[in-house]
Formats: sequence, C-alpha cells, structure tokens
Amino acid sequence: MSVLDLENVGVRLGDTDVLHGVTCSLDARTIAVVGENGSGKSTLARLAGGLVTATSGRIRVLGLDPEREASQLRRGVSVVFSNPDAQIIMPTVAEDVAFSLRSEKLPRAEKARRVQAALERFGLVELADRSAHDLSGGQKQLLALCGAFVRRPGLVIADEPTAYLDARNARRIADHLFADAGHRLLLVTHDLELARRCETVVLVRDGTIIATGAPDAIIATYEEALRC
Repeated sequence: MSVLDLENVGVRLGDTDVLHGVTCSLDARTIAVVGENGSGKSTLARLAGGLVTATSGRIRVLGLDPEREASQLRRGVSVVFSNPDAQIIMPTVAEDVAFSLRSEKLPRAEKARRVQAALERFGLVELADRSAHDLSGGQKQLLALCGAFVRRPGLVIADEPTAYLDARNARRIADHLFADAGHRLLLVTHDLELARRCETVVLVRDGTIIATGAPDAIIATYEEALRC
C-alpha cells in the first residue's frame, strides 16, 4: 500500500493556489519533503494528514480517501508540528498522553498500560505528573511525539519537528521518528542531513513536486538550485 497517491492535485487557500498539478506515488517507509520556504511543503503534509482539503484532483493516503474516509484516516495517521505547544492540551504530561487515546474507547486498564509504555519509551516517566506547559522545549517535543506514537499510527507526518531544538534534542527526536516501530514517516524538513536518512526525498518548488528519488540525487538537485 502506498503512503501517498496524488493525481493532478491542487489546493487553493483564499485567492492563492498553494499547490497545483501535484502528481506522485510514494511507497517508501521513510520519505522526506524538502524545498524553500513558501514552496508548499507544509501544505502537502497537511493535505496528507487530512488537515487541508484538496480543491482538485485525486488523493489517497494509506489507500484512504481523506474526505470520504476521514475517521479511518484520523485513526491511522498522527501529525507532529514544529511547535509542540500547539499540540499540548491537558494539564499534566500523563494526562496529555492519555488524551491522545480518547477516541479509541479502550478499557481503563489497557489505556493506563498504553500510556505507561509510551512514557517509558520516550523517557517521560519521571515527568508524568509535571505540568505539561512547564517543560523545556525538548521535553515538550518528546511529549508531542509520545502523544502521537501512543496511538500506534500507520503513518507519522512530522512538519519541521526539530526546527526549534538544540543539536542534542534534535537528535533524540529524529532517532524516535526513524525507529522501526511499525510506522511510516513523512518528514518535512530543512535539515538536509535529516532528509538523507530517508529512503526517498521529494523536492517541492512553486507549489508542485518537481522531483522524487534517492536522497543524494534529489538533494544535489535542490542544493544546485539554491546556488543559482
């Protein structure tokens, strides 16, 4: 099953065609999306996550139609943004992780077990009762990841997840994203070394995909364009 199938997709926001003529079929486990600011990268990620609606063309995410099968898509996809404050809802760390499971209707014991396992995985057990909003930037992003992964998604969409982190925390976040935990990864990033860790790289320019392929080749094309 492909991660993302797009056929002549366009997205219009207000009076602006943010994406146009986007066609691709992506089935790698780890996919990076690169391009300059304003190129349409984040809109592509939000489209894949069901957060933006296509105004034209055909789209499938994990084989699902985001409009007609929206509830199934939400169960199978988790989205992580660059600013974790936009995702932290509940007062404490443990409560925030548990909140991510609200739609799964789990028995109380199973829910508690899932939350505990996720806290252990992301090194947050000792912070379980801490105020989620008083954490450091790195801890908040770990909490955002914890909330995303506790749902056991088939696809994680991460939009600049290391943008505001120091090198140590950026490495920790990246290692969690790339861990083989049964999920696929769609990563929007300006960090080209991070993009090189992916199996496939997608280059976006002026609202459309202009190239996809092996990391070294696509990144070389991108870097050459930046020098012009």
